Amino acid sequence: MILSDTDIRRYMAEGKIKIDPEPDFGAQLGPCSLDLRLGNNFKMFRPSNYSFIDVKSTYNGDLMQEVIVADDAPFIIQPREFVIAVTKETITLTPDIMGRLDGRSSLGRLGLVVHSTAARFDPGWTGKAVMEFGNLGTRPIILYAGMRICAMTFETLSSPSGIPYTKQKDHKYAGQSVATASKITEEGK
Repeated sequence: MILSDTDIRRYMAEGKIKIDPEPDFGAQLGPCSLDLRLGNNFKMFRPSNYSFIDVKSTYNGDLMQEVIVADDAPFIIQPREFVIAVTKETITLTPDIMGRLDGRSSLGRLGLVVHSTAARFDPGWTGKAVMEFGNLGTRPIILYAGMRICAMTFETLSSPSGIPYTKQKDHKYAGQSVATASKITEEGK
């Protein structure tokens, strides 16, 4: 069941959903979602001699560079560019709650894709949400650290997860506080 605004407030008061820093409900709380703000940390692909990305190679992390912008500072995403970014907020979910991230319609209408595939935040998740931006438009889009960038909905599970995300031996992104490049090369280790 997707939580309503009333339930989001209640679950936060009970500590089942933790958001830090605490959101401004007047500006961020919708009927069934909570808007999250754009953080200051980005990762983007840098020019490289590699003509491909090999999902089994450890050099992939070298393909990206970190960019940090000040609060309220602009970040420009070019057409056809792919950028990883984080939310300002850290989200912590109990084993009986999952989150789902969606882009904001107003930004989608400008050509901004907020996440390519990673929309689900498993029960037991903790960390900043990483977004996978893509500019599908024909013009650069200027984003600002601190602006409302995405919306998270929360759902209850039929029962608490037996092995929440942070208890899984192969979790790769729990506790992330910066834009984290793919760790696909760690799979199967």
